[in-house]
Amino acid sequence: MTSTPPAPETPASPPNADLVGPPAPKPCTSCPYRSDVPSGIWHPSEYDKLSDYDRPLEEQPQRLFLCHQNDADSARSRMCAGWVGCHGPDILGLAIALISNDISHTTYHAARDYTSPVPLFGSGAEAAAHGRTDLECPGPAAQRAITKITTRRTDLQ
Repeated sequence: MTSTPPAPETPASPPNADLVGPPAPKPCTSCPYRSDVPSGIWHPSEYDKLSDYDRPLEEQPQRLFLCHQNDADSARSRMCAGWVGCHGPDILGLAIALISNDISHTTYHAARDYTSPVPLFGSGAEAAAHGRTDLECPGPAAQRAITKITTRRTDLQ
């Protein structure tokens, strides 16, 4: 049986604006915000982060939520499309990243204007609750996704 991947290292802030891209055209097939993603793919600590962005703006985390498909320090790093689609456009981490020059104005506006073409959960709490459902025994679709992710990411080995 395939097990849930370890918690990826998430940088406190992106390395610089040249390395953090805008959200993908659609959330990845393993995105925890997608309502059609299998449960139990991600480490519990990753699900714990999702509802933090449901808080009022001033209480939200001050960092970007990056796509889980790439290593934490990857040159292909980008914002999580599901995160932007679920919580946007008023996300504290997005505004702080712009002010801190961690993202470009183009990336900022791409995130602010983003609309997901696939159904997402209505909140981070809903996404997290779904994701935790099968943590003890991920189903076959979740196991395939875990294998794909751990093969792609070198920082999860």
